[in-house]
Amino acid sequence: MSEQRSYPRHVSTDAGDIEIRLMSPADEAAVLAFGKGLPTHDLLFLPRNISQPKVLSAWVKEIERGAITSLLAVKDGRVVGCGTLVRDPHSWSPHVGEIRMVVSLDVRGKGVGRALSQETFALALGAGLEKLSVQMTVDQQAAIALFESLGFKAEALLRDHVRDVDGRTHDIVVLGHNVAQVQAQMEAYGLPGAVQH
Repeated sequence: MSEQRSYPRHVSTDAGDIEIRLMSPADEAAVLAFGKGLPTHDLLFLPRNISQPKVLSAWVKEIERGAITSLLAVKDGRVVGCGTLVRDPHSWSPHVGEIRMVVSLDVRGKGVGRALSQETFALALGAGLEKLSVQMTVDQQAAIALFESLGFKAEALLRDHVRDVDGRTHDIVVLGHNVAQVQAQMEAYGLPGAVQH
């Protein structure tokens, strides 16, 4: 399970050819432009507002420190999606990772989010994580369905958990995936490769 994936990877989607690669400090301006182009409501998916330069600078520092790994979906030289795996090996939950993902409006429903979420999921498996979580606002039905198709299940509803720029609060749903349990079940049924990447 500690096999490392290699990047960049190229995937064909209904939006065209997409390059999925690791985010580096050189991508800061491109990711900021991506963040600024997102609908405000989409930014509520994320714990911080990635349309702010200071947030991007802190993000890049976290990547350099090795605390997070971010994958970018790039189409024609433009960032159209970002999937991030966050983990804290020094916490009480070193076996748990959080996936954060957001995709440009113009490529939604065209397989970009699915490809990016699968790659981010594979990164988590490669890191040996036993449990994954992802959170989003309850009205993000397509995103919820996408993660449910990967085996995530709703675990918590956090009422009025985020406040948007207009001061309105929104509920957040937390989905979880017990990778270790699914893997054990697969091995019990003689399918050890079923959850591997």
